[in-house]
Amino acid sequence: MLERVDRMQIAVEDRCRAAETFCRLLGAAVVREEDSACLNAARTVLALGESELELCAPRGAGPIAEHLARWGEGLFAAGYATSRLEELAAHLETLDAPFVRDGTQLQIPGTTTAGMPMVISPLEVRPRVGPVSFLYEATNALDSDWRAASDLYTRLFRLEPAKFSTIESSRFNYAGTLTLFAPPHRLDRIELSQTFTDRPGAMRRFVERRGGDSLYMCYVEAHDFRGLKQRLAAGGATLIPRGPHLAAEHDGLWVHPKSLHGVLLGVSRTSLAWGWSGRPELVLPSN
Repeated sequence: MLERVDRMQIAVEDRCRAAETFCRLLGAAVVREEDSACLNAARTVLALGESELELCAPRGAGPIAEHLARWGEGLFAAGYATSRLEELAAHLETLDAPFVRDGTQLQIPGTTTAGMPMVISPLEVRPRVGPVSFLYEATNALDSDWRAASDLYTRLFRLEPAKFSTIESSRFNYAGTLTLFAPPHRLDRIELSQTFTDRPGAMRRFVERRGGDSLYMCYVEAHDFRGLKQRLAAGGATLIPRGPHLAAEHDGLWVHPKSLHGVLLGVSRTSLAWGWSGRPELVLPSN
C-alpha cells in the first residue's frame, strides 16, 4: 500500500535558519507554511526534488518539543505516500495498530512500527525542484531481528516480500533487507538494517544511544550529482565519499549530520542504488 518515500519530518529549533541551510546546500525551495495539531508544531515545508521536507519547530509541549529536548535537532519521522490512504487507515484499525490523524496525514508512532515514527500522506505528483531527484529511502536501524521487522511492516502496509532485496555490509556492519515497493520501476523502500553488539560501527553506536530500534538516516538520488557535490562543498558541508577520495567521487556520498541540523543524508547519482538493491544490471554508467 505504500508507493513513495514522500517526505521527511525534521525537528528543528529555528525553521528560518534550517530552511536557509537546506535551500543553500541542497537546492531545496520553500513552498508553504502550515501547522500540525498532532505535533503541536509550526512547519515550513520545502520542495526537495519531487519530495518534501517538513521543518517542524514546537509551539509548546508535544512530540517535537520532546524530541528536541531528548535528542536535539534531526529526523523525527520518515514520510511515505499512498493513493489508498483511507484504505490503509481502515487496515491499520483492523490490526489495532495505533495512529493519529493530522489533517490529511496519518502520524504513526514508533511504538506501532519497529521504532521508526512515520507520517503517511496522500500520493501527489510534483514537479522536480533543484539538483535532487527524490527521496527514496529511510533507514530503520535495528537492535531487534530484521526478519521480525520485515514481517511487521509487511502486515502493517501489505507489502510484498517477493519484491524485497536482502542486504549486508561489512563496511558498516549490518544485515537486513530493503522492502522495495515497486521494483524495477522505482527505488522507494524502507531499509531495515540490523546492527550487532559484536560488530561495532556508527549505526550500532546510534542504536545504543537511542536504546533500540530507531530512525537513522535517509537517502536521495541526484540527477545532477556533480553539481550537488560542488554546491555542498562550496557551502562548507562535511562530506564523506563512498570511495577513497572526495575529489574523485562521482557516484555517491554522505552529508554529516552536523551540516544538516542533525540529519544524516546519503546521496547517490541516478540509478546507482540499484547496485545494492538486487538489480545491478539497472545501474547506468557514470557520465
